[in-house]
Amino acid sequence: MKQYGVLVVDDSAFMRRAISLMLEEDPRFFVIGIARNGVEAVEKVKRLKPDLVTMDVEMPEMNGISALDQIMKTNPVPVVMISSRTQDGAQETLQALSLGAVDFFLKDNLIRNRNGENQSKEFIERLSGIIEAKWTYSLPMEQSHENDNNEDYHKQEEHGVPIKPQQNTDMVLIGCSTGGPKALQTILPNFPKNFPVPIVVAQHMPPGFTKHLADRFNTLCQMEVKEVQNNQEVKAGTIFICPSGYQTRFEKQEDTIVFKVDNHDDGQELYKPSIDLTLSSAAPIFKDRLLSVILTGMGVDGTKGCGLVKQFRGKVFVEAEDTCIVYGMPRAVMEAGYADRQYKLSSMYKEITANV
Repeated sequence: MKQYGVLVVDDSAFMRRAISLMLEEDPRFFVIGIARNGVEAVEKVKRLKPDLVTMDVEMPEMNGISALDQIMKTNPVPVVMISSRTQDGAQETLQALSLGAVDFFLKDNLIRNRNGENQSKEFIERLSGIIEAKWTYSLPMEQSHENDNNEDYHKQEEHGVPIKPQQNTDMVLIGCSTGGPKALQTILPNFPKNFPVPIVVAQHMPPGFTKHLADRFNTLCQMEVKEVQNNQEVKAGTIFICPSGYQTRFEKQEDTIVFKVDNHDDGQELYKPSIDLTLSSAAPIFKDRLLSVILTGMGVDGTKGCGLVKQFRGKVFVEAEDTCIVYGMPRAVMEAGYADRQYKLSSMYKEITANV
C-alpha cells in the first residue's frame, strides 16, 4: 500500500497532535512533518515535499493565507485549510479556495460535533479522496483571466449571449461539493449579465458559508449572484446560491416559480443543501427544459436527482475525471447511466451555453 506524507501546519500544539493522531490511524497516511506558522510551512513544503498539507488559517508570523499563496507560487501541493466558523473565518476560507486550496474543514468539527463526537472519519475520507485524485494546480481565476486570449470568451463578454431562434432550456442547476468553489470560479464569471435563464448552485458547505460565497461571486461575475431566500422568485439573469444548513426546493405558483427554503427533509439526506432534493423538486416543474450539471465532489449526492431529471427528459452533464478534484459525484451519475455527456471543466461553460 502506498503511503502519503502529510505536513501538519498549526500554531496550536493541541491541534497538531489531534490531526496527527487522526492521520496515523489510517495506514495510507503518515505525518512527514509539522510547522507552527506560515514561515515554517513554506520552508518545509519546499524541503520535505509532502503529498498533502493541512493548513491552519490563523497563525503568527505568517498566516495560512499568505503561506498558501507562497506555496502555490513556488511548490504547488494539495492544501486543505483548517478554518473557524466565524465570519472572518468564512471569508478567509473562501479567499484560500480562490488561491488554490483544494478543500477546507472546520476546526471545531475536528474536536467535536453537536453530539460531542469528532468527525475524524469524514476528515480522513475527504483527505483520501483528494490524495487519490489527479490534482493539478491552475492559476487563480483573477490571474487566469488576465492572460485569457480566448476570442470566444471576450466576444461573449462584450456582446452577451448569441440570439438563438429557440431557447431549449429554462434553468441550469449546478451541484458540487469538494473542490466546488474552485470549479465554480472557472465557470460562473464567464456568463454574461443578460444570460437568458437562471443558474442555481447547490454547493455543500457548512452553515453560514454560502452567504459569503454568494457575496464573493457577486464581485467576480457579470450576472448578479444572490443567496436564495424563501419565497424568492426564480428569475433569469441571476445566479442563485442555495443556502447551507437548509434545503432548497422549487414550487410553482400560478405563473411564477419560487424557491422554498426550510429545514425539512426525509431524515436520510446527508447534506444541506441536498442536490438530490433540489433536483427532485426541479425536474417535475422544468421537465425537458432543465439542464443539470454535476461537478467535482465526494459521495453520490445528485445521482438520485439526476435519475428523476432523465425521467422528465431533461439533460445531465458531468465533469470529466481529468479535471475533478474528487471524481465521486460525477462518477456515480455516470455509472448510474444518467449522464448525457461529460466534459472537462474548461469546456463546461461553452457546452452549457450551447445547450441553452
